[in-house]
Amino acid sequence: MLGLAKRIGARFLLTSTSEVYGDPLEHPQKETYWGHVNPIGVRSCYDEGKRTAETLTMDYHRGAEVEVRIARIFNTYGPRMCLDDGRVVSNFVAQALRKEPMTVYGDGKQTRSFQYVSDLVDGLVALMEGEHIGPFNLGNPGEFTMLELAEVVKEVIDSSATIEFRPNTADDPHMRKPDISKAKELLNWEPKVTLRQGLPLMVTDFQKRLLSADN
Repeated sequence: MLGLAKRIGARFLLTSTSEVYGDPLEHPQKETYWGHVNPIGVRSCYDEGKRTAETLTMDYHRGAEVEVRIARIFNTYGPRMCLDDGRVVSNFVAQALRKEPMTVYGDGKQTRSFQYVSDLVDGLVALMEGEHIGPFNLGNPGEFTMLELAEVVKEVIDSSATIEFRPNTADDPHMRKPDISKAKELLNWEPKVTLRQGLPLMVTDFQKRLLSADN
């Protein structure tokens, strides 16, 4: 794709990830943080793949003058996600709607930040229309533990929903929260939709699709 952008003179957008920070020793994470990543762990093909993609993107920018933009996307949720994609928000929502226990790995005290999809789209458009390369953190600084997320899902869907604890996965980051001051200043962007506002919109969509799948 970078080669194509070079040939036709296109502006290239890399949708990178907060996973480039690994299991961070800095909190919240700024774009200047180089990360704390295990290069040979079970998650590293994703973490290091994205880090390499950022490297190649900047090499094409410096070496071939390709116009590039880099966004580091934090956890995002919303309608039309796959029902069983393994991401924590869709997992909890689908499990609660199916009257299954919500699966929490480890003690549930690890934190994530969740942004609604429309906020992410606004951020990507602002990045592509602006003059700054990045990288930019695009995420919602609202920070929730997995247990707090489960409680919000219970509030929205079913107060009687239960939680099932399972052993944690290897190299699971303990904390994840973006510092978005750079995006605020240079892109004039910040998320507007809170978790309690966005989650019901996702739940309505999941309910419809689960009902149609059952019929």
